[in-house]
Parts: sequence; C-alpha cells; structure tokens
Amino acid sequence: MNKLLLNIIFAIFSTAILLPINLVRAESQIVSSASVGFFPNTLISRDSLGPTDLWEQIRAGFTLPASLSETRVQQEIEWLKRNPNYLVRVTQRAEPYLFYIAEQVRKHGLPAEIALLPIVESAYDPFAYSPGRAAGLWQFIPSTGKHYGLEQNGWHDERRDVLASTQAAIDYLSQAHARFDGDWLLALASYNAGQGRISKAVRRNKKAGRPTDFWSLSLPKETARYVPRLLAISAVIKQPKKYGLSLHPIKSQLKFATVDIGSQLDLAQAANLADISMDELYRFNPQYNRWATPPQGPHRLLLPLANSAQFVESLATLAKTDRLSWHQYVIRSGDTLSEIVRKYGASKKQIKKVNDLKNDSIRLGRTLMIPVASEKSSHYIMSARQRNERLLSARKKGQKAVYYIVKSGDSWWTIARKHSVTTAKLASWNGKAPGDVIRPGQKLVLWSHSDSKSEASFSRNPVLRKVYYQVRSGDNLSDIASRFKVQLNDLIVWNNLDKSRYLKPGQNLRIHVDVTRG
Repeated sequence: MNKLLLNIIFAIFSTAILLPINLVRAESQIVSSASVGFFPNTLISRDSLGPTDLWEQIRAGFTLPASLSETRVQQEIEWLKRNPNYLVRVTQRAEPYLFYIAEQVRKHGLPAEIALLPIVESAYDPFAYSPGRAAGLWQFIPSTGKHYGLEQNGWHDERRDVLASTQAAIDYLSQAHARFDGDWLLALASYNAGQGRISKAVRRNKKAGRPTDFWSLSLPKETARYVPRLLAISAVIKQPKKYGLSLHPIKSQLKFATVDIGSQLDLAQAANLADISMDELYRFNPQYNRWATPPQGPHRLLLPLANSAQFVESLATLAKTDRLSWHQYVIRSGDTLSEIVRKYGASKKQIKKVNDLKNDSIRLGRTLMIPVASEKSSHYIMSARQRNERLLSARKKGQKAVYYIVKSGDSWWTIARKHSVTTAKLASWNGKAPGDVIRPGQKLVLWSHSDSKSEASFSRNPVLRKVYYQVRSGDNLSDIASRFKVQLNDLIVWNNLDKSRYLKPGQNLRIHVDVTRG
C-alpha cells in the first residue's frame, strides 16, 4: 500500500470522526450519513439499481390507464404538440426536484405518473402562487396545507418546502385513493376539485343509474381537463419521439443533500459557506420568506450534493454567535418591544430569549441585541420581499405603472373598483390572491396602457348597482358570474364564499353590477 493511499485513508477516517455525521442526510438510498456529506460519489442512486436516465426509470413505473381514445386526452396532446418548447422548459425546471419526488412516489407505492403532477399544478415552479392562494410545486391552499401539517408563517411556508409538501401530497392522494375504492383517476380529480365534490358527483351518477368512473362524471370544466392533461403529459413523456417532442435530459440521481444546521442561520452566510449563489440557495429552499432560516426551526437546508461537504466542513468551524449579525439597539422613550420587533422584522420570542427578558417590559436606555441580515435586502434575491419588489418595479411593454398606497378601510375590491379593474387582475399584478390580507401603508402597483385614451378608460369610475340574486337548482358560480358580466373572484369576495363548496338553492348572493357595461 503506497504512502498516498495511506494518507487518503487517514484523511477520510479523521473527517468522519471530527465532523458530526448527523449534519447531512440524503433522502434516498445512502451508504451512511457521513458518506453523503463528505463523499457524494458514494451515494447509491438508482444508477446502480436500474436506468441511468430518469425518464426511463419514471416510464417503467407508469400504471395509470393511458385513455388515448378519450377526446379530452387527445386535445391536451395536440396542445403539447403545438407548444413544443413547453415540455423542454418545464422539465428543465423540474430537474432539481424530480428524482427526489419520483423516488418518494415509488417508495409509497403510487403510480409514477404522480411525479409529473407538479407539471400540471405549478409547471414545476416552487414559487408558483395561484389566484386561489395555492402555493408551491404541489399548489396547496392555506387550509389544506394546515390540515396536512404544512406550517405557514412570516418566516417560512412549508407549502413551498420540497420535502414537506411532497409528503403532504402523497398523504392526500393515498387517502383519496382509499376513499374512492382504488380509483386513481377519481383520486387525482379530487386533488383539483376536493374529495367532497367528487364524492357528490359519484353519488349523483349512482342515483341516476349512470357509470361512476371519471369519464362519466359531470365535473367543473377545470377538473374535467385536469386528469386528461396529466394523462396527455404522461403519454408524451412515455413516447416523445412519436409526438415529435423532446425532453430535457435528466440523470437518475439525487440532486441535493438535506443538511441539519442545528440553529438559525443567515441565508447569505449559508450561500457563502456552500459557495453557491443566493438564487441557487433559494431554488433548493423556496420555503424561506426572509433573510434567515426561522428562529424556532426547522433548522434545515437543502444543498447541491457537490457543495454539501464543503458547507458542513465550514459550518463546523463557524462560531454559533457568527451565524447571525447582531445590532445593538438602545431603547428610546416611547419604544415598545412590539414596535422594535416590527421595525427589524425579528422574532419577539427570540429577542426576549437572547436579551433575557421575562416579559414585554423594556427599560429606557437599555441595549437590546437584535439579529439582523448581514447583507442588504436586495441580496436575498428570492425572499418574499424581493419577489414583491420585482413585481412593483417590473416594466410592462406599452403600459404605465400607477402606484397606490393602501388606506385604512381599503380592500382588494374597493381599490379594483376605483381603478376599473378586476380584483383578480389587481391581485395578480402584485403577486397576491384576492383572499390575501392587505394592510394600510402597503404599496400596490396597477398597470394601464400608456396612450391617453386607454389611461382615461383605466381611471373611469364605473356606475355600480348592488343587486341580489337567489340561487336556483343547477346554478354554479361560473355561470352566475358570466350572466352578470362580473369576475368569478369578485363574486367570491363579495359573498365571502368558499370556492370548493357547492351553492345551495335559495341562497342569496350580493352582486355589484356596472350598469355602464353592455
């Protein structure tokens, strides 16, 4: 055995002892925690167990009925053929996450096609946010996310957490699969429309003596297209050459390691330790809304495998006090702890703990240690604040930005009405949904065409009349909105409705009709 080989063995042995092996966990087949953290090439991926091409591996697990004879599936396939760049873009975006998600789907015994569901839901964009307030790869709305244990607060939103949201989606679909007696198409339809709505459609068909399979049910237009879209994507991915399409090539290997960092860490510090860009850090950790991981946890980062060993080694040498930058704030007359917390965007619980405060009482002249970001806010490129700033400062071709500061008593609807736009449009311009809270002092952007005629039209005050409509049997929100020439989201906001619930005959709806519209 030569001297060089002995030195290598000694270095490996020393590293494994000196660094805590529980700092890095890979969420796939691994030899040991240490081997993943420090020597990524020893990770046992699917490469050693089967195909090296991830698409080949996924195709091998397809079990859903292709249903290629169904018109709705063919229509979706035709759309994909007319838009050949779509699958390339979306599969490029999926690359960091797809192996992990496909492995979790396989591990839990679900059809491999379900790993493609985020294409339908979010186009594999972890920052996707819908008008219905659904967020993340799997597009959980707030209430369903909470039901499946996805925490949502100012520091982080687990609906965008790759690991947590994937597990929640698998749990939902597994439960739905059991509820619908093993029918995966009904389970998938319920992911879009809700289990209650699908159950009601099944009962309605049973009562009428009609078949209860997905293709025989009367469902909302969006849901009727939802399952065919997934089946069409699956068909094209199974045989892309047949349809004249191509996919972004993806190797069958895990792209990231899961690192337990132990306590709060400035994300700029984390990116430096891992030697990656802030954009890449946020792409793997889209759940974090601010400049640091949450004070109370989870204390976890996903990092590219190639950079994980360096990060762990560097983090082990970093003093705990250096994980965050600290500002010494001298308490002034009139200060309250709540105001100081709000000013610095900090955690009250954390400030009380760090400064040994028993309650919210603070003394004039005392110095408080407050954790602050080590870099300017613009450095944290994909934080919630920066994403919102980009929307406010974006330039739209041929349009002019109008900025509005929210006043007390304002709502999405009152602001939209004042500027003659829909609440859905106003909210989307600001990266929000009509159900999101807005607060006095908040800055909103509105867009108008730059020509004088369009600007005049943009600022026109509509003449509104309030009318009440009594719901009849067979009515649905979309039809009512269309009948009165109003937006569906406006109708929902005006009446504080839950879109997932059915209307009841005899129910009264309030509608604001613009009588100047034809």
